[in-house]
Amino acid sequence: MPTIALVDDDRNILTSVSIALEAEGYRIMTYTDGASALDGFRTSPPDLAILDIKMPRMDGMETLRRLRQKSDLPVIFLTSKDEEIDELFGLKMGADDFIRKPFSQRLLVERVKAVLRRAAPKDAAAPKDIDAKALERGLLRMDPERHTCTWKNEPVTLTVTEFLILQALATRPGVVKSRNALMDAAYDDQVYVDDRTIDSHIKRLRKKFKVVDDDFDMIETLYGVGYRFKEV
Repeated sequence: MPTIALVDDDRNILTSVSIALEAEGYRIMTYTDGASALDGFRTSPPDLAILDIKMPRMDGMETLRRLRQKSDLPVIFLTSKDEEIDELFGLKMGADDFIRKPFSQRLLVERVKAVLRRAAPKDAAAPKDIDAKALERGLLRMDPERHTCTWKNEPVTLTVTEFLILQALATRPGVVKSRNALMDAAYDDQVYVDDRTIDSHIKRLRKKFKVVDDDFDMIETLYGVGYRFKEV
């Protein structure tokens, strides 16, 4: 099973998260700050790192910056902040996903599984087989194998959850998806997520696409029903 590194100065979180992930069969390494984590990664590189943003000695952002100089190790941030600028900055630096405190253990486990699935080496396949899995809707192109998304050929960086929500909408343009359906698509059997979480993800999706194209309006809201991707 994969090895997961937990980096957080809160020992209660280290203990509780370790127990939850070990119950799923993962091997766990724990560190209380970014500097000691980077030292440990040199001799025992993990398969995924979960980093708290606010830590002594070296915070999560600086840890990720240094890590990205030599490694593409998948990283999930833990953050108690609500400021979107932190998330966008972290994504630009190469974070794979964010989980906001407080969080349920089950949510964390599901997000870890999702990031590891995306990071896992894919079986060798002919280019045409890989291309067949890509999703194209007008100016939108999504490649689940590579976890890439472009609009007007410009890259749009999405978290795992945002990617899965957009994929669920764009797979069937014009068809309304309820919040529950989008939760099922993004979180598997996750039952600890409330429907307002989907609204927040949709808001961030729109904002990210508007950075590339200020006229982006492909995700429509049907009040009281759900969301749909416009037919092209």
